[in-house]
Amino acid sequence: MKKVVVLGSINMDMVMETDRLPKVGETLLGDTIDYYVGGKGANQAVAAARIGAPVSLIAKIGDDTFGSKVYQHLKQEKIDVEAVSTEKNIFTGVASIFKLKEDNAIVVLPGANMLLNEVDAVINEKTTAQDVFLTQLEIPLETVKKGLALAKEAGAITILNPAPYNESVLEMLPFVDIITPNETEFEGLLGRTLTDPEELEEEMLTWAKTHQTQLIVTRGSQGISYTTANDVVTIPAEKVAVVDTTGAGDTFNGILAACLAQGKTVAEAVRLAGFGATLSVTKLGAQTGMPTAAEIEHFAQ
Repeated sequence: MKKVVVLGSINMDMVMETDRLPKVGETLLGDTIDYYVGGKGANQAVAAARIGAPVSLIAKIGDDTFGSKVYQHLKQEKIDVEAVSTEKNIFTGVASIFKLKEDNAIVVLPGANMLLNEVDAVINEKTTAQDVFLTQLEIPLETVKKGLALAKEAGAITILNPAPYNESVLEMLPFVDIITPNETEFEGLLGRTLTDPEELEEEMLTWAKTHQTQLIVTRGSQGISYTTANDVVTIPAEKVAVVDTTGAGDTFNGILAACLAQGKTVAEAVRLAGFGATLSVTKLGAQTGMPTAAEIEHFAQ
């Protein structure tokens, strides 16, 4: 059976609700604090597993309380955590998220994530030509590049979510079948700012003619656009009551990978992943709102 292999980060997200951010030197009283398992690797793995795809996660945690909680949580989500290793004398990645009424601000401490280096043997063991390999940029960039190259060599479908953006992505493109930037990250790929939606679609068309890598751009409230051989297709976003946008992009990427592993076309995978991302923003927390296949099917009707 085809599976999704995710190489990426794991964090414990601490979400603190407050009316505003403190000024330098100021102390504020917040409202609430919640703890959620996060990190782009863990988020995308959970999103894929929630809709029924077999998922293996390659990641690293610290030998602390957060690491133990994260590990048990991922097992409960039915993710293969055999390749989630524990690093001694360092903390599990942590993200402090300040949740405001209409936005958020985030500080990330990578911790054990930045020690995820030796992946050759694990990827060779976990990845086959039948699989979909998904990764992001919250771990060492050389590890990302190595992982993509090994997965491509194995014949897997390779997906790169280029977030947080780094210009070294351009060196990875020969190993990437599908790249999934948001609009800002796509501007990073181009090396310039785009002025309007029409220009974005023109640049996407140019991309399709000059690159072998399939381009899918997530555009928030404007929906999702992807390239075909001669065109750009845009799927408008559905209107919902937005509670928290944290993790929407990860939900999209995880479901996209899972749908491709299940044999769906890119068009169908993008449509279903878009529905899943829309559902995810209706609840607080990156993983809390990640839907099941049944919930996506119901929403799509």
